[in-house]
Amino acid sequence: MTSQLFAICFNAIHPSDLARFWSGVLGWEMADGPDDDVAILPPDPAGFRVRFLPSLEPKIGQNRAHFDLTSTSPDDQQQTVARALRLGGKHIDVGQLPEEGHVVLADPEDNEFCVIEAGNKFLADTGVIGALACDGTQEVGYFWSEALRWPLVWDQDQETAIQSPSGGTKITWGGPPVAPKTGTNRLCFELVTPADADWETEVDRLLSLGATRADEGDGGQILMFDPDGNEFSVRGPR
Repeated sequence: MTSQLFAICFNAIHPSDLARFWSGVLGWEMADGPDDDVAILPPDPAGFRVRFLPSLEPKIGQNRAHFDLTSTSPDDQQQTVARALRLGGKHIDVGQLPEEGHVVLADPEDNEFCVIEAGNKFLADTGVIGALACDGTQEVGYFWSEALRWPLVWDQDQETAIQSPSGGTKITWGGPPVAPKTGTNRLCFELVTPADADWETEVDRLLSLGATRADEGDGGQILMFDPDGNEFSVRGPR
């Protein structure tokens, strides 16, 4: 069986602090677990969690991926922005135009995210995290569609998007030009294999789709790269 998207992981200098920020912004509960497993849990058990992994690497340049948060009304958008600012976020300029309706912010470790205006049809019925918006090629969108067995919900002008058959957050790739990768990504995917799946067989399937295997890893995970060179990990059943 196919691996499932278990978590979106942030590499963080202060994992617990960043988890508290995102818990407050999203309204998701902190997970109970050991100190080295800092995570927040989605309200829908079928959704992915957000994990915060310790890292000493500084942020270099703009992230290749960011969250697009949804709004139900103009007041709701303003409240989300105000809550993020109160918790330690800040306004940033990434070249957005004054007439654009979304608000661009950064969390306390300078990870970009957007609060999208109400009425965005593409993100309708997706949840508070409407999309994980990625800088990437059409090829990598096709790869992740096959890897997760999530159908393409957008494939036009080399822009792609996928979504779980159960709904929820979309993952999008904006197509060329794709900025060069600088250092380790701050956000990455963590996949987990089902209990009845063979771990190595699943890794071989991902390799056949275009992934490559990293040299490093430990007994609990295998580190890999997708066709655009983005890191992700594959774990056995949790």
